[in-house]
Amino acid sequence: MTVAVTYRHVDEMRPWSDREHRLECVAVTPEAPDVMTFTFRPDRSGHWFRYLPGQFVTLEIPASPEPVMRTYTLSSSPSRPYTVAVTVKAQKDSIGTRWMFDNLKPGMKLKAIGPLGDFSYAKHPGRKYLFISAGSGVTPMVSMTRDMGDRAPDSDIVFLNCARSPDDIIFRWELEAKAREMPNLTLGFIVEQIARGQLWSGLKGRIDKAKIALLAPDFLERTVFCCGPEPFMATVREALSGAGFDMKNYHEEAFQPVAPELPVVVADHSDGAVATKVAFTMSGKEGLCEPGHTVLQAARAAGVRIGAACESGLCGTCKVMKLSGEVEMNHNGGILDDEIDEGYILACCSRPKGDLEIEA
Repeated sequence: MTVAVTYRHVDEMRPWSDREHRLECVAVTPEAPDVMTFTFRPDRSGHWFRYLPGQFVTLEIPASPEPVMRTYTLSSSPSRPYTVAVTVKAQKDSIGTRWMFDNLKPGMKLKAIGPLGDFSYAKHPGRKYLFISAGSGVTPMVSMTRDMGDRAPDSDIVFLNCARSPDDIIFRWELEAKAREMPNLTLGFIVEQIARGQLWSGLKGRIDKAKIALLAPDFLERTVFCCGPEPFMATVREALSGAGFDMKNYHEEAFQPVAPELPVVVADHSDGAVATKVAFTMSGKEGLCEPGHTVLQAARAAGVRIGAACESGLCGTCKVMKLSGEVEMNHNGGILDDEIDEGYILACCSRPKGDLEIEA
């Protein structure tokens, strides 16, 4: 069946904003073992995507009776604004990601929040760059490289990626093609193991200061972006700082695992602090928030569901409207200044300074 497409220039369309939206899956593409790219378009016509390369979205995934919230970096480039894509790896204990692998097909729709995040060369520009990643941590680096390839193909980038084996290098063939198109893009792949009979001319082992210096001899002069498992990033940080790298030019991205749900305990109030009342207007419930506890903890204690993914003020999933009262909020970039001005807070990192009314 042929579908007619109405052509529109971008300036005739509306941008997809950073509030909650629905996305329609349009393609599912295998990339590597247990790695898939899911491509989406807005579920309503006449919209385009505006975001920074390296930012992330949070998807609401119907993997259980209660939907789960999962945060994924966009692997697509804002220089191609008609679709967005996430490239995800399903671990053995994955819930949301495994549901996507088994169930998400073109035509299906998911709720999405975002895009958000400061992990982008647009936020931290430099004269030349060193991208260091491991596993699916390659996705923000690919987004930034794709964007630079469209906007400034002469950008000076050393792109280092670590993988378990040559077959596990995500986007290898695209990156090698881009290195032929972008004259100042240098690739360096490091793998931990090579199968018998498998041809490999790159480095083998784990990343360290010697391998970084070999693949990027001028790394001290570069702006570094790093993404991967925390032990991997710790190794990179130690290698760079030990070599005298100026760490103000180092940027990393890591999504912390969901924090365990903290029980609400009865405080003894010996220091004079008292519990505050929190009214949840949409659910018609009211609860107490003990001193030092967050709005999210108070909601859970009162039986009010507020979606939360990272629980560290990063992903923006737990954004709610504060109708009255004051809070102390210490976030990590998951909310914009204009949203705060409108009255929104992140429930996971907001502590009441008095009685509150929350739209939840």
